[in-house]
Amino acid sequence: MVKRLGADIVIDYKKDDFEDILRDYDVVLNSQDAATLEKSLHVLKPGGKLISISGPPDPDLATQLGLPWFVRLVVTLLSAGVRRKARQRGVSYAFLIMRAEGKQLGEIASLIDSGKIGAVIDRIFPFDATNAALDYVAAGRAKGKVVIKVS
Repeated sequence: MVKRLGADIVIDYKKDDFEDILRDYDVVLNSQDAATLEKSLHVLKPGGKLISISGPPDPDLATQLGLPWFVRLVVTLLSAGVRRKARQRGVSYAFLIMRAEGKQLGEIASLIDSGKIGAVIDRIFPFDATNAALDYVAAGRAKGKVVIKVS
């Protein structure tokens, strides 16, 4: 399935570790845990960038959000370890907070309408089977989005 979606390399996470296989990438987008975040540093080439949507936040984000100095200090301390490791490897780290913006959502809608991107839907449940849908998701290993149809 992943190959059909356009992946160049497919890694079976049950038997292989991506940091042993991948090398010299410009950018890694991390959405997983702290262990995966740290491993991601090792697949970047010098000058590469590690971007995380699952933490820890970085000082630039705190500044962009206009947070008070003491919150900026806490954020700086929270991300100090990963930023230090990134510097040691000659790469950079940034935290990305996602927010809905009309213009970006319009561009995404255009990409969907043109067929350039799309959602992978695993199963569609009727509204009255919401509990079954939640159980299905909780069981893990859904291969795409699980949809609850309202009408």
